[in-house]
Amino acid sequence: MSLEDRAKAVAKNVEGKAQEAVGNVTGDPEDKAEGKAKQAESQVRHTVEDAKDAVKKNID
Repeated sequence: MSLEDRAKAVAKNVEGKAQEAVGNVTGDPEDKAEGKAKQAESQVRHTVEDAKDAVKKNID
C-alpha cells in the first residue's frame, strides 16, 4: 500500500469519526450516518490496499 493511499484512508477515518462525534453532540442523525459511512469507506480502502499488497508480495 502506498503511503499516500494509507494517509488518505486514515484521513477519511478521522474525518468520519469527527463528523460522527458532531452528530452525537448536536443530535443530528444525518451527521452520525455520514460519519459512519466515511469510516466504512476508510475500512474498504484499507482492505483493498491490503489485498493489493498481498498479491504483489506473492508475485515477488
